[in-house]
Amino acid sequence: MTAVLARAVSDVRSVLLDLDSPCWIVADADGVGATSDPTVSANARVLSAVRPLGARSLGDSAFRRFHGVRYSYAAGAMANGIASPDMVIALARAGYLASYGAAGVVPTRIEAALTTIRQALGNTPFACNLIHSPTEPALEKAIVDACLRHAVTTIEASAFMGLTLQLVRYRASGLTLGRDGRVEPRHRVIAKVSRAEVAEHFLRPAPAPMLRALLDAGEITADQAQWAERIPMADDITAEADSGGHTDRRPLTVLLPDLIMLRDRLAREELGPSEVRIGAAGGIGTPQAVAAAFAMGAAYVVTGSINQASVEADQSDTTKALLASSGVADCTMAPSSDMFELGVQVQVLRRGTMFAARAHRLYETYREYDGIEAIPAARRADLEKSIFARSLDDVWAGCVDYFTERDPGQLSGAERDPKRKMALIFRWYLGLSSGWSIRGESDRTADYQIWCGPAMGAFNSWVAGTHLAAPTNRRVADIAHHMMVGGAYATRIAALRSAGVRLPARAAHYVPEPQR
Repeated sequence: MTAVLARAVSDVRSVLLDLDSPCWIVADADGVGATSDPTVSANARVLSAVRPLGARSLGDSAFRRFHGVRYSYAAGAMANGIASPDMVIALARAGYLASYGAAGVVPTRIEAALTTIRQALGNTPFACNLIHSPTEPALEKAIVDACLRHAVTTIEASAFMGLTLQLVRYRASGLTLGRDGRVEPRHRVIAKVSRAEVAEHFLRPAPAPMLRALLDAGEITADQAQWAERIPMADDITAEADSGGHTDRRPLTVLLPDLIMLRDRLAREELGPSEVRIGAAGGIGTPQAVAAAFAMGAAYVVTGSINQASVEADQSDTTKALLASSGVADCTMAPSSDMFELGVQVQVLRRGTMFAARAHRLYETYREYDGIEAIPAARRADLEKSIFARSLDDVWAGCVDYFTERDPGQLSGAERDPKRKMALIFRWYLGLSSGWSIRGESDRTADYQIWCGPAMGAFNSWVAGTHLAAPTNRRVADIAHHMMVGGAYATRIAALRSAGVRLPARAAHYVPEPQR
């Protein structure tokens, strides 16, 4: 405790940083100061006070108990394995929930990654991403199969517009009955959504037709089919606001309260408990954003973009440098690879790459023509030269090799539909562009697809001039520590401000310093 009254800015900041102790703002004959010593506060006029608030106290304690973690903080999956085994392992060991980025990864590599994580962590909790793949249902099945083989207890479901049979299979096949007669989900689902109508699918039980189909196929038991009708499809729903990758760019201040109100309304209508927790993602790049999300009622926060430039992220040094130099306005939208035909877009980094503009050209061409053969010769030649850097025939040959291993059904569909074949060829560029970024291929720098939201720029501004400014110092567990400690600090500052206390600017902001 501070035995004397702190008056200097650095001393006031030290008192506020003692998060496990109360802080009193007091006045005496010599002026105003701060203290965490009750004997000092007892002999002065107390102007305001804030209670102890450690980083582990932020958010919903039920989230921490349920997932077996120490903090209400999760690192969301970044596709193509960017959220790597090393990232998952580092965060899990530090008490945070982290999700492996299985989206876009071939099944053999997913198998290897989950093996590595499980061997390193033992029974320590972690999650695996399951991304909705409407054009590649075999991939969803492969990920669920791998998660079941490796006893992965939590799936982070992203980009779903509705429920699918594989997602319901994972959920229902892990149901059991507790001693108190309550249904217990051994297979937990965190749904990442950006629309209320999608969230409603996860707030309700699994559809009966899907459960019957799984029961008939022998994938679940009759008891599990009945139990699945008694609990919602998700245990947690993440409000995904203005994030990198798949996003509707909804403001968090609109989306988060909307989902909380929807959850509470359905609970009232069904006359049941409001058990599904609502978390916040998208734009979480500073401690102030963490504090704001919890103040709005988030049970937990999820970070993504800010982890992509970390040491553990499976990204090239070139890409990490681009991310570390970006600002909040350096992002744009571009057609996605996995939902190209549907016109779905993802948020990517604009600074230092031409990917977004080139991807839009491909989508415009796809909409305009019925197949590769229908594209005028001059336009086709331009695409081959300026985007693909090879003939479209060569690209198609690569597609055949790729889908023969991954999902042969895609090839048979392309044989019947020329437009489908064109989509697969164009998706070749969209799919490989993130790989070029991950590997740091120097001849393809202009084509790097780097999923990124404005939180990256906000983070860069916050850590400028600190040890976290350099990507080589950005370790994910250290980032998480400073985000949560800073979030607790910002919460204390907000409480003092609401009581009319005005602190010097240098004391009002949390600055990350290396941990001892």
